[in-house]
Amino acid sequence: MNRRRVVITGMGIWSCIGQDLKAVTESLRLGRSGIVFDQSRIDYGLQSGLVGEVPRPDLKPLLPRKFRATMSEDAEYAYMAARQAFEHAGITDEYLNENEVGIIFGNDGNAHMMDYYPIMEEEHNSLMIGPNCIFQGETSSVTMNLSTIFHIRGINLCIGAACSSGSHAIGMASLLISQGLQSMVLAGGSCTIDKRVTVGADAMDALSQNMNPQSASRPFDRDRDGMISSGGAAALVLEEYEHAKARGANILAELAGYGFSSNGIEDISMSSAEGEYLAMKRALDDAGLKPEDIDYVNAHATSTIQGDIEEAKALTRLFGSKPWISSTKSMTGHENWMAGASETVYSILMMQYNFVAPNINLENVIDEAKDLQIARETIYTPINTVLSNSSGMGGTNSALVFLKI
Repeated sequence: MNRRRVVITGMGIWSCIGQDLKAVTESLRLGRSGIVFDQSRIDYGLQSGLVGEVPRPDLKPLLPRKFRATMSEDAEYAYMAARQAFEHAGITDEYLNENEVGIIFGNDGNAHMMDYYPIMEEEHNSLMIGPNCIFQGETSSVTMNLSTIFHIRGINLCIGAACSSGSHAIGMASLLISQGLQSMVLAGGSCTIDKRVTVGADAMDALSQNMNPQSASRPFDRDRDGMISSGGAAALVLEEYEHAKARGANILAELAGYGFSSNGIEDISMSSAEGEYLAMKRALDDAGLKPEDIDYVNAHATSTIQGDIEEAKALTRLFGSKPWISSTKSMTGHENWMAGASETVYSILMMQYNFVAPNINLENVIDEAKDLQIARETIYTPINTVLSNSSGMGGTNSALVFLKI
């Protein structure tokens, strides 16, 4: 069976650096941070008071109450991103009703089920909770809600792979299309910014305790002290190339390579240079490219102490000093299960408009990254090939390669 080409024909975004493609592009160009200090996090008992500021959308003008009542915060963000992506791709409600489209989203949990535990403890009666808790509290809240709203009849799947969830969702969607099992899939990632979801990372001292939101996220910097929790949603319309051409779609990029690996080490919280190297190498091989063919790498680098070191080792081993590299998490914080999808959107925007977004707050580069060509300011240069790297706790790695066509 011949492998079918996979292209991107629509994108949508709801993030702390903008709630549409235009605003996000401007933030990326300017190196504008979306991180804020939130006193309520300190009052709650967290060590870190920083978070990516993501506004809750007002869905009342857009959806009837029967849909809104079953949606989690994650699903609300995802709906806004998906709505934009379908519009960007020229996909109407009539098209969705008449054609089979799939959905795969990365999401590794939300906080809504926690709302109901106190009620059960006090009332001892599940009828006091109401029927919507299951639709709001499941990890698959995003896909079950969006599949209903958008009349999805193809693949309907939520991927939980920690902080590489969004990237794996896009990669798995591309595999289905390349094998002829689907012609179009909405893929992406979504993550809540509810402070209760942040407790675990805060308890393991993985979050920055710097109280200056504009400078706290410092990927690859010697003085970094941890990541900053963030979220939102990103969505992309993936489509088989000939199918896209036949309907006259505007093709934004080709997804040419997907690579994955697991670290294979005993420490559940540690990154592995070997694991990340293998995933990125596989993505390049899948695309039929060599490391020197890549113009830009969007690094996973979250500003954690050990994670940045391991990724820097992998990037240096694979790429040396050739491609431009930056971590957009310096502006957004770590968007967790959304990150692989949002960083795909960020990378394709840079490719479209021929610039590299800066790795802000980088003053003293760590020794392991000293040979890398990290952009400290916006670089205007042709970008024809990009690699987006993602990694997650438990050792799950994912890399995606995109081409301008």
